[in-house]
Amino acid sequence: MTELTLDPPDATSDQSGVPSRDEDYLILSTIHSSKGQEWKSVHVLNVVDGCIPSDTGTGSTHELEEERRLLYVAMTRAKDELHVITPQRFYVTQQSQYGDRHIYAQRSRFIPRSMSVLFDDVLWPAVKPAHIEGLSPGPARIDIGAQMRGMWQK
Repeated sequence: MTELTLDPPDATSDQSGVPSRDEDYLILSTIHSSKGQEWKSVHVLNVVDGCIPSDTGTGSTHELEEERRLLYVAMTRAKDELHVITPQRFYVTQQSQYGDRHIYAQRSRFIPRSMSVLFDDVLWPAVKPAHIEGLSPGPARIDIGAQMRGMWQK
């Protein structure tokens, strides 16, 4: 990326036209500064509870509705493509020496399960079902009792 901006084009330069090969650039914008703008492709990051809505924006019904309106603004900036990114987990910055401390993320409450059929799930890395010849795809059976007895027998 040769150029990177944090505001809409008219805040730092003229409106963008069809870019030439050397003039192609990425615009990073906050939801607030994206109001009134429109782009061909929009990626909304971290659409999980704690980010959208923000932990600090859930104190009252009014604050929660404002957070909902902000997500609406973000999602309606896209002309052709909208990518709503919901990471599976977040890594904790102070990771322990021998582990990968992380917390699991939950999709934003503003996108309920009933709406998930309207979205395409894209996983990274792509999940490929494991198929081993002769094994059924059913759940694995584990004999917990035998494992417990084996722990206490010498």
